[in-house]
Amino acid sequence: MIPTFLGSTVLVFTILQMAPGGPIEQIMLQLQMGGAISAEGGASSSGISGDGGGSLPPEALKELERFYGFDKPIYQRYFIWLGLFPREIKHRNFMVEPGAKIVEKRVGKKDGKLWKVDIHILDNNEFRVFEKDGSVSRYWYASVDEIDSDGSLNAVIFQKEFSGILTGNLGRSYTYMQPVTDVMKPRFKISLFYGLTGIILSYLVCIPLGIKKALNHGSMFDFGSSVIIFIAYSIPGWALGGVLLVLFGGGSFWEIFPLGGFRSPTEIWETLTPLQKVADQIHHMILPIIAWTIGSFATMTVLMKNSLLENLSQDYIRTAFSKGIKEKRVIWLHAIRNSLIPIASGIGHILGVVISGSYFIERMFNIDGFGRMAYEAILARDYPITLGFLVIVVIIRLIGNIISDLALATVDPRIRFK
Repeated sequence: MIPTFLGSTVLVFTILQMAPGGPIEQIMLQLQMGGAISAEGGASSSGISGDGGGSLPPEALKELERFYGFDKPIYQRYFIWLGLFPREIKHRNFMVEPGAKIVEKRVGKKDGKLWKVDIHILDNNEFRVFEKDGSVSRYWYASVDEIDSDGSLNAVIFQKEFSGILTGNLGRSYTYMQPVTDVMKPRFKISLFYGLTGIILSYLVCIPLGIKKALNHGSMFDFGSSVIIFIAYSIPGWALGGVLLVLFGGGSFWEIFPLGGFRSPTEIWETLTPLQKVADQIHHMILPIIAWTIGSFATMTVLMKNSLLENLSQDYIRTAFSKGIKEKRVIWLHAIRNSLIPIASGIGHILGVVISGSYFIERMFNIDGFGRMAYEAILARDYPITLGFLVIVVIIRLIGNIISDLALATVDPRIRFK
């Protein structure tokens, strides 16, 4: 598991860091577009666009690189993201006059606690920064950006801490300006809810349907159900969702279901009783669940049918019949258990794909879920959210593989864990 996790994260991290159109380039592009609009309006560019062409001054560019972590080599950025290298936090720029020994000394209260900061300048232009916040004392680190002609120093101080995915810190979103875990948590719950509901309904419908088709192989029921599930399989889930919204959504002829959303708006949801909340949630999830699970129906049903037909033709089934064992006992106790082996082996893959969410379906039904969040983060070059999504999906897939192995060992008596 560890080599798979490291290999996946190294590959995606490197691609994201080296791909064009990063956050700094997007800021530069926005400045250039703003400068062009100002030029068309007859106004002159000013402020941070030093040359009128929308470019950043070196000081601002250096500060942006430090904020996004691009001032360090890519391998060091990866280890910082993992939490194996210390991360710089709480940056502060300051000017050091020539010969100064103490730059600033503050004593005050912050959140009702005594707060004190001392910045001492040593003879070799090194810094010793000490902060006392209540009963907690912390040392700061410092570095010199440049030395002016008069001997004064432009410096920056910062704190360090080992904080990365190994410590549970997925970073801070560039777009939402919030911790990645806070951005992901409500959206992951939504995709998890739809994903698990879809998986349970798929197994409850497809396994009995596959058994029924195998036991009635060649009948009109088998032929008719095959036509229906293969037609459904050929329709993408998001396209079917659009058709369902047109036919049954609000504003249509029937107006049976809402146009989208996870549930009713908050001001309505909070006024509902518990039973009304359950009914409202089911009312909103019927169309998305149909679109979510339609693609897996054909695969799982046909897989169950073909596996059962293959087992019914095996020698051990004919031997059981020759011994006089009843047909129901042979089919339900022996054949079906062995037929579940292919289904059990793929449960982990289905779990990883479904729980990670579907951007198209979530966008079609206006559901603010996990997949939609990840897609929009990629477009916005929000690297912390993109990498956090990668971590969650890789972990889910690895856990899914373990679940597949456990399920396979449960239904296949030939497999034992030692």
